[in-house]
Amino acid sequence: MRKEILFSGFGGQGVILASVILGRAAAVYEGLYAVQTQAYGPESRGGASKAEVVISDEPIDYPKTLNPDCAVFFSQEAYNKYLHTVRKGARIIVEEELVPHRDREFEKDLEVVSLPLTEIAEETTGLSLTMNILTLGILTAWTGVVSRDAIEKAVLDAVPKGTEEINLRALHRGFELGEKAKAGDL
Repeated sequence: MRKEILFSGFGGQGVILASVILGRAAAVYEGLYAVQTQAYGPESRGGASKAEVVISDEPIDYPKTLNPDCAVFFSQEAYNKYLHTVRKGARIIVEEELVPHRDREFEKDLEVVSLPLTEIAEETTGLSLTMNILTLGILTAWTGVVSRDAIEKAVLDAVPKGTEEINLRALHRGFELGEKAKAGDL
């Protein structure tokens, strides 16, 4: 079993943190092998950002994604640049307000969840910056790439002290949306 997950967007959206949390959930709490890599522009906020997680039940011989099974797109630039790297049948999550121009023809061979993630995060927690945690909840419930328990523990390890409750609220809202996606209700 080798699962490849791509997170992409721009600096400040929590792309790298989301990938670190997912990798930690897999390696520390699921006992799987996991490798996380990242690439980002020189700007700390606003520049392009990409992070990859490879999860396997065997040692990982190549740490980069070749044809991601799952991908998250938080910006138009990221979508344009990386959409065509995902494998046929991949599951993708799109921040619909920040990715207004989509390749519907290419998406016909994919499973797509497109939501106003920033808006949902803001409504759920009062903070748009919890969008990455919300998205991890969707990804986990929809794909089962790691267990809910593992991702919850990894989130609690990673978020700043005092923000645990807010981040768990975002994660649990993501679980609800992921269940709807799994049922075909999104």
